[in-house]
Amino acid sequence: MVDNRSKDLRRSIVAMLEAGGRGHIGSAASIVEILRVLYDSWLQYRSYEPHWPERDRLLLSKGHGCLALYAVLADKAFFPKEELKTFCKRYSRLGGHPETKVPGVEASTGALGHGLSIGVGLALAGKILRQHYRVAVIMGDGELNEGSVWEAAMSASKHQLSNLSVLIDYNKMQSYGSTREVMNLEPLADKLKSFGFAIREVDGHEVSLLEHQVKLLPFDNTRPSALICHTIKGKGFPIAEGNTEWHHKSGFSDTDIRMLYDNIQ
Repeated sequence: MVDNRSKDLRRSIVAMLEAGGRGHIGSAASIVEILRVLYDSWLQYRSYEPHWPERDRLLLSKGHGCLALYAVLADKAFFPKEELKTFCKRYSRLGGHPETKVPGVEASTGALGHGLSIGVGLALAGKILRQHYRVAVIMGDGELNEGSVWEAAMSASKHQLSNLSVLIDYNKMQSYGSTREVMNLEPLADKLKSFGFAIREVDGHEVSLLEHQVKLLPFDNTRPSALICHTIKGKGFPIAEGNTEWHHKSGFSDTDIRMLYDNIQ
């Protein structure tokens, strides 16, 4: 079960699906609590001044999960909640992957495997310029199949980027199957340790546990951090949980939308 705040954010996701007629619901639902906790408890930002120089930078590398990001940004008043109803409309700035024209979006993402490299660049720039902002990158587990991820990880370790934190949405599923079947990541924690990251693991839907771990970031003041968040793809929508058919959906009927609204857990 998720609490009322998480349910409200998931209702916003359904409202966007209803408006746009399509979206990556499974990939968004698994990161609701991760985003919520980061914006509630860790990130320093000014929603009324999205480019405030001292802000912390958050990158949603798994850009297809943007429904959750939009829901949280609207909740934090980066733009009006009414704008969520324009999702995927021809005139809207809220597309199926996030772009920098959306207030609060640091980088246009969606081509998987690029977000960590961008995050490394931002973190390294912060170190060079002696600025105190922090960088957080949310990555999908299927995304870790990309070789550029591990090149970026080596670079982050080499440059001792303690201002860089990676949060992995480890729902153990990707677009067409389980990560174990497609490209087994285990032992994931050991892999990240071998690349020089300070590692912790957490239930990615238990808000109190997430808050505790996130507030400890960075886990080490001499190297980058990675928090492996164990999640469920489609979390909060029973029909979508652990179901690859709900990785992306389109052509929602009124009955589909009502079913999603009425069965948020």
